Amino acid sequence: MRAVPEVLTDVRLATGEVFSVDGHGYLTDPELWTESFAEYTAANEGIELTPRHWELIRWVREEEADHGVMPDARFAMKFLGGDKGKQAGREELFTLFPYGYVRQVTKIAGMRQPRAWSTG
Repeated sequence: MRAVPEVLTDVRLATGEVFSVDGHGYLTDPELWTESFAEYTAANEGIELTPRHWELIRWVREEEADHGVMPDARFAMKFLGGDKGKQAGREELFTLFPYGYVRQVTKIAGMRQPRAWSTG
């Protein structure tokens, strides 16, 4: 169960785009996601997006589009770790996104807030 009631807020970006987010700042309709939303959300999380951040964000969105479900954190760690392994991926994940996969990656990638989650 979510800790904050489902209170929706509209966020208007400098680009003129308007997004509906829940009480934790997660996009309510992932289909409306744009890179501008990602940059805005990342800035609010204190993250300056690098090419490596974008690789993971785009991978998460592609996986969700291909499989109809968000990839679990352990798959993100495997993606990041590549030949170096899952532990290297875990270390990089928390270097890129210090507050973790659910709190930052899924939010910046424009996914809905998960109701329950395994951090892998």
